[in-house]
Amino acid sequence: MARPAPVNDINENELEVHDPKSAAAGVKAVMVSMERGFSQAGVNRTVRSMLRVNQHGGFDCPGCAWPESITGARKPAEFCENGAKAIAEENTVRTVGPEFWAAHSIAELEAKTEYWLGHQGRISEPVMIREGETHYSPVSWAEAFNVIGEHIRSTTPDRCVFYTSGRTANETAFLYQLFARSLGTNNLPDCSNMCHESSGSALNPTIGIGKGTVSLEDLGEAELILVVGQNPGTNHPRMLSALKECRENGGKVVAINPLPEAGLLNFKDPQDPASLLRGGAQIADEFLQVKVGGDLALFQAFGHLLLEEEERVPGSVVDKAFIEAQTEGFEAYREARREIDWEETERATGISRMEISAIAGILAKSKATIICWALGLTQQPHSVDTLKEIINLLLLQGNFGKPGAGACPVRGHSNVQGDRTMGIWEKPKEWLLEALDKEFGIQSPREHGFDSTEALQAFEEDNVDVFVSLGGNFALANADTAALEAGMKRAGLTVHISTKPNRSHVVHGRTSIILPTLGRTDTDDKHPKGAQFLSVEDSMSVVHSTRGRLAPVSDHLLAEPVIVARMAQAALGDDHPVDWRAMAEDYDVIRDHISRVLPGFENFNERIRNKNGFVLPNPPRDSRSFATDIGRARFTVSPLEYLEAPEGHLILQTMRSHDQYNTTFYGLDDRYRGISNGRRVVLVHPEDLESLGFADRDLVDVVSTFRGTERRADRFRLVAYPTARGCAAAYFPEANALVHRELVARESNTPGFKAMTVRFEPHQADQLS
Repeated sequence: MARPAPVNDINENELEVHDPKSAAAGVKAVMVSMERGFSQAGVNRTVRSMLRVNQHGGFDCPGCAWPESITGARKPAEFCENGAKAIAEENTVRTVGPEFWAAHSIAELEAKTEYWLGHQGRISEPVMIREGETHYSPVSWAEAFNVIGEHIRSTTPDRCVFYTSGRTANETAFLYQLFARSLGTNNLPDCSNMCHESSGSALNPTIGIGKGTVSLEDLGEAELILVVGQNPGTNHPRMLSALKECRENGGKVVAINPLPEAGLLNFKDPQDPASLLRGGAQIADEFLQVKVGGDLALFQAFGHLLLEEEERVPGSVVDKAFIEAQTEGFEAYREARREIDWEETERATGISRMEISAIAGILAKSKATIICWALGLTQQPHSVDTLKEIINLLLLQGNFGKPGAGACPVRGHSNVQGDRTMGIWEKPKEWLLEALDKEFGIQSPREHGFDSTEALQAFEEDNVDVFVSLGGNFALANADTAALEAGMKRAGLTVHISTKPNRSHVVHGRTSIILPTLGRTDTDDKHPKGAQFLSVEDSMSVVHSTRGRLAPVSDHLLAEPVIVARMAQAALGDDHPVDWRAMAEDYDVIRDHISRVLPGFENFNERIRNKNGFVLPNPPRDSRSFATDIGRARFTVSPLEYLEAPEGHLILQTMRSHDQYNTTFYGLDDRYRGISNGRRVVLVHPEDLESLGFADRDLVDVVSTFRGTERRADRFRLVAYPTARGCAAAYFPEANALVHRELVARESNTPGFKAMTVRFEPHQADQLS
């Protein structure tokens, strides 16, 4: 039986701290998965959804973008604990209807945490609040679209911003970018701007594609996998099965991270009884505890040592034939890596020369290496240079276009990669705009639009009249929280296409509309031609269908493509050349358009009906070719750069809890790290606490410093934890307020969530007591 929504909010005084775990998953993960599902959706909806998630003819998990096998059989339970939590959140039978909005004013809701808001349930019908009003109230779909159309027509396209969450399916994303460009703007910030934008900025100029170059099967064939700046046990738990397979096949796994994470130590596979009986399976053969921001120095040291070994034993390390035939810039790279300052390298990384040399020795022997990374590498000023250094290492040994080798940026949100493929990007290529113009008879704008950081700046400067959010929670996902929320409140209209209440709904524009939409698990059958399905792209460029099967919790929900199409009709009028109605009624029409606009999607409607979908072209993987501006892969040279805090400060990174996905809080139990019933914590090495004059569990205010300015986040509890020395970690989005909007990764403009310089001050309440 499903439980009602919680009445009480988080009480940080109930924080509990236990010893961190040394293994991930296991029986506990199964128990938690079932409990969360039953408590939110009941037994029937939970079981029915679990049988269909990530299965042929089923729906794609609304959580992470980790792929399924397209060559082997699917497991009966093709999901992880956090996937089960994501499904439970969407399947919930709790609803947020007119009574909820009438009972809770904006002033009251603004004081609630994201945990409380998200657990109230699914929004059951459209609501609106106008300037001067204190409560949202129901509005018809027709009136909602009329208001949106009026606001858009009363301003200019450059003052309209269209934000996208990675949960959005391919067909919806294609319609959304078409709407924005038909209107006349490329203001299309998305969640990728805040996570893997640095990956694309590094990969495109070096290997000619902004995506990873491996398949799921490659991980099982690798001789060596480096897992860098990533916590798969929480963020991509199904990846642990692939790492386990690599080791069972004789490969090695090396974890490189500032925090020791349970999932990188030991994996108790719930679908392998023998593994459970043995106490799990070791995942990482070696663990390098690198300082936050020290990865560039580490990979430069690896390059130096590999080239040194090649000089000692010619032909033992470097793939000279591949380098000569397919790359440029090798001589400059070799010269740059000829010398190394080991004292500075050890200071930058926090790792000894001996430890670095040992891992370099493993690298040198491997003939098939995959390097995986996530946000631990993408959210620092020098992130793009760090990722280019990874590409240098892969090029050095010819680790492209052969089994078990390649680059593997592990995307987070389901279909965040597909959104970009569909054209969600503020800096579109000319070929895409030309194809759209030809297909639809429109004139797409050529001027670049706002990314997420530039949208934040636009809000602060009052340059946003209309903000539309297709999923997501922009207010909490971005940096400089206080400035962003204040700017959002001054905007003329905010529109949120959402499933559940979130923070962005209560720091709204002068007029605000919430449009409730179907989720991944819901049946989408209100169409003249019957039930429809959508498609997504996973982390490894596989496009496959997703089809919900559960009855929606309300008859007043619309599918995302329908909402986008009706907004476009309301804003652009019936005489616009694009037939929005046809695409809203039949998603095959959308896919036919996509097939004529986007390379790799030829015969889209036929191929998407294949059981396993289809794989998009990937030149580095498919043919060892590189579609850069020079037609070859590119070695690059970057200066040594790392993060170093002044006396009395630490370098702070943000992180997820195990009970969290992006800005959604499933619960309050970060059990692998031993933290429960609270979120406002900062993990700090015990020796750093002592040297700074603080003790475990002290209550402090956190102050970040950047270019002479400060940001504050009050009332955090210090927790002694085995982090890298000189570093600290706190949960996002609570710590996002500390990130100055100008603290970004060069080239990608990604916020510096892993690069804050902070100090602690005793919380004033403690001093008064």
